[in-house]
Amino acid sequence: MSLLKHKRVLVKFSGESVAGKDDHGIDPMILNDMAASVESCVNIGAEIGIVIGGGNLFRGEKLNKAGMDRVAGDHMGMLATVMNGIALRDALERAGIKTRVMSAISMSGIVEHYDRRLAIQLLSDGYVVIFTAGTGNPFFTTDTAGCLRAIETQSNLMLKATRVDGVFDSDPETNKDAKFFDSLTFDEAISKNLKVMDATALTLARDHKLPINVFNVSKSDALKEIICGEKIGTLIS
Repeated sequence: MSLLKHKRVLVKFSGESVAGKDDHGIDPMILNDMAASVESCVNIGAEIGIVIGGGNLFRGEKLNKAGMDRVAGDHMGMLATVMNGIALRDALERAGIKTRVMSAISMSGIVEHYDRRLAIQLLSDGYVVIFTAGTGNPFFTTDTAGCLRAIETQSNLMLKATRVDGVFDSDPETNKDAKFFDSLTFDEAISKNLKVMDATALTLARDHKLPINVFNVSKSDALKEIICGEKIGTLIS
């Protein structure tokens, strides 16, 4: 317990990361790896909230361009995050971790409706809480939902898991000369338009003094090392 620098954290996993090497679907091995990384944090006393995206199951851009109503597409995307949340809950519970899934959209009998006070109590009692369905409103990303839930649950830090080592000035997967940033201010991240998060999420975090650590999800033990104070990835503060 004394190793912890950040007692309560909110972890944002992208939907694409759940698909692993595939472009679509859910990779059970990835879920097991996520569960193992979360378990290592829980075992040293960390309180973990999770927001998960849905891009591995549904992406509304193509349908929106083809004429689908944006609100309908966003609602479908919210449902995809619930599916991922249920899958991650299963992996965590198989690892012996007490877990609850909350949804911003009421789905009685499937997952619990989001309740801030209950979420804080569950985190305090050692449960991992997975927040799904975004903010419950269209036009807001799951990055914004992650910042919102982190602030609401009084988290000390938000961690964004990505496929690369942090924040770069361009895509390091296509540009080998991309410049890496080990730290940034919120204003720098917004003004440079670095695409690490949408401006709404960054502005919300800035206004509520919520630091964000962007790291590579595939790096072994990165989650545990960050909450214990190691400098890994990019810190936006």
